[in-house]
Amino acid sequence: MSVDIETVKRVARLARIAVDEEEATRMTGELNAILGFVEQLGEVDVTDVEPMTSVIPISMKKRQDEVTDGGKAADIVANAPASEENFFVVPKVVE
Repeated sequence: MSVDIETVKRVARLARIAVDEEEATRMTGELNAILGFVEQLGEVDVTDVEPMTSVIPISMKKRQDEVTDGGKAADIVANAPASEENFFVVPKVVE
């Protein structure tokens, strides 16, 4: 993929960045170099590489997946102007 000067100007306008002709010409070369590097990364064979979360091998801390009510219902409605049985009480808006 190659980026021309018109594409650079369009992207700059969409990003609301003021770019003059000289900067647009310089950015064209820089963006083409970046896209060339990304294309090189696409050629790398990663079929046997496992996904990792860190550069050093560590085990993730896991917790039990349990459904709870949170235990904070009373704290949540503590500052409410009106509440009843841990629910917010609001005025009726539909007749």
